[in-house]
Amino acid sequence: MRNKDEMRGQWEQVKGQAKQTAGRMTNDERLRDEGAGDEAVGTVREGLGKARRKVGGAIEDIGEQLKD
Repeated sequence: MRNKDEMRGQWEQVKGQAKQTAGRMTNDERLRDEGAGDEAVGTVREGLGKARRKVGGAIEDIGEQLKD
């Protein structure tokens, strides 16, 4: 199950892609650059969310093993 960081990161990526498309369509370099930045932030945030989820899962697995 995805966590908030993963979902927010995916949203940032979509938002960034939309801004880039709008910037290309209107020849607005600033908007394209802003969109690229948003997309990059989203990629990083999603990656951090995935890492957090995996670490959390590993900790839960260790906790289960210690119970036995």
